[in-house]
Amino acid sequence: MRNGFHSIHHRLFLLFLFCMSSILLIVSLLYYNRTTVQLHEKISDLSQKNVAQTAGLFTLLYKGYDSLSKSLSNNFEMVRLLNETTDEPAVAFINEQTITNIIGSIFYSRDDLVGIHVIMDKGKIYNYGNYMNVVDPEYHTEDWYHELKASTGKMVWLGVYEHSLIDEVEDSPVFAFGRQIYDLNEHKPIGIVLYETNPQPVLDALDNLKLGAHSQVYLMSQDGRFVSSATDPSPVVENLPSLQGDKDVIVQQESDRLIVASKLSFSGWWVMSITPDEDLNVELNEMKRYLLIVISILIFVSTLIASIVSQTISSPLKKVIREMKQVEIGNFRGVVNVSSYQEINILVASFNRMVRRIEELIERVKLSSVSEKNAELHALQSQVNPHFLYNTLDMIYWMLDEEGNEQLGELVLSLSSMFRYSSQWEDGAEVTLEEEMEQIGHYLKIISIRLEGRLHIVAEVDERWLNIRVPKMTVQPVIENAVKHGLESLNRQGILKVYTREEGNVLKLFVEDNGNGMNAEQLERLQDSLNGDSPKEGGKGGIGLQNLHRRLQYMFGDGYGLQIQSLPGEGTQVAIMLPIRVEGDTYK
Repeated sequence: MRNGFHSIHHRLFLLFLFCMSSILLIVSLLYYNRTTVQLHEKISDLSQKNVAQTAGLFTLLYKGYDSLSKSLSNNFEMVRLLNETTDEPAVAFINEQTITNIIGSIFYSRDDLVGIHVIMDKGKIYNYGNYMNVVDPEYHTEDWYHELKASTGKMVWLGVYEHSLIDEVEDSPVFAFGRQIYDLNEHKPIGIVLYETNPQPVLDALDNLKLGAHSQVYLMSQDGRFVSSATDPSPVVENLPSLQGDKDVIVQQESDRLIVASKLSFSGWWVMSITPDEDLNVELNEMKRYLLIVISILIFVSTLIASIVSQTISSPLKKVIREMKQVEIGNFRGVVNVSSYQEINILVASFNRMVRRIEELIERVKLSSVSEKNAELHALQSQVNPHFLYNTLDMIYWMLDEEGNEQLGELVLSLSSMFRYSSQWEDGAEVTLEEEMEQIGHYLKIISIRLEGRLHIVAEVDERWLNIRVPKMTVQPVIENAVKHGLESLNRQGILKVYTREEGNVLKLFVEDNGNGMNAEQLERLQDSLNGDSPKEGGKGGIGLQNLHRRLQYMFGDGYGLQIQSLPGEGTQVAIMLPIRVEGDTYK
């Protein structure tokens, strides 16, 4: 597991996954934070607009209720009848009936009225609402009554209640307000009027403040007392902001709730909304869930992409590693085939070329070793007993010289020199070009005698190159091939040229004849044999052109060896390409 973790596949996978996941998480957090700020700003703006709109609704309600309350207190006939006293029962009944009718006409002028109650300071009460009004006998001890009595003539909002404040029979919720009734002649209060209406318009106005399902909305007096509530008839709320000061709108964001309050211009009262954090963050929580789902999907996709990318990089490298292990044990036949990124494709192609090159070099070494062994074997076979042959040939030469047969003596002496030269292969078989040309001279002397003057030899080797180191028996196989296949069967004068030419760092030693030559097919077959996979032996006791060509390439490189040109009936030219090296250098 430890080694697997350190593999390039796992490292790349973790790197890609970490980078993509980090970017994804950073972008998500930035987006979440920015969205949170925008959402809170949006809620704050919305709440301020809602509270301003609610204040406008209450202003309209106030104007409507104020106008309704004035319809009695400003009715001169009503005030006169309420203030009039009489001892006659008939007149009293008529006055009472007239007052009831006036109250009734106002009651039926609106659909939201539940009851109208006129309470005189002298104790007389006029009710209009239920058919069976049962007045609370202790009404004068209630707070609402004292609040109306303490007013200065302006309308007083009492708030929303679960049932009627004075009618014990009326148990439906009511919104109560009222004002004092003044004697306009003496300018003194003579009683109060209490209005009880359907509370739904007030509750609907308060509902407009709600920002969520759990929002709490309140109507508060200037001293902080809850006048009415749309959610709780008797609310108890802690840590409310101070309502004192010059501000008409208060927005207070706390850790667990949002408080928004607006001052009503007509009474100094406040409308307030308290929204818990769970309602404010509904949209935010939805966004959290959405982000979690999206992030989970993107992380999964990132994991898949990281796995694919790391696999496309590591898989070709694994193939190269497996093939390298095969190369280590000597198997050069494998080829890595991949299709990946450009750099990896270049690496794999270079590896394949390197393996093929190593295989070629190994094969070349094998072939060169075989050629060397064959050459040495032929040399050993030809030696038999070289000293015995040398001494015998020298003895024959001296015997011929004593008898005056100089031509035959020179023939025997040249043959003896050739035997001595070809039988010595020690010290890497390296000689100078001068030594090689001396040996060629002996060989050509024998050939000239054998061809009885039909061969003309031209040797033009620059003295500068006589100290060049060349492999032993380099020139003789080429000359022997030219004589045997090109000049020996000629019925005209044969010409054999041996000359040199310098081309850059390459010395070309040319062997050129005017013999029979070769046609294109023969020349192609010969060139193919030079580059063939299996060496072909030369003539009996010889090394052969193919072995010579491979030997030169093995010793000096692919840029050296033999170059052959030939035309039928015109002759053949063989160029032996050698590196320009002086005596003292050694071959690899």
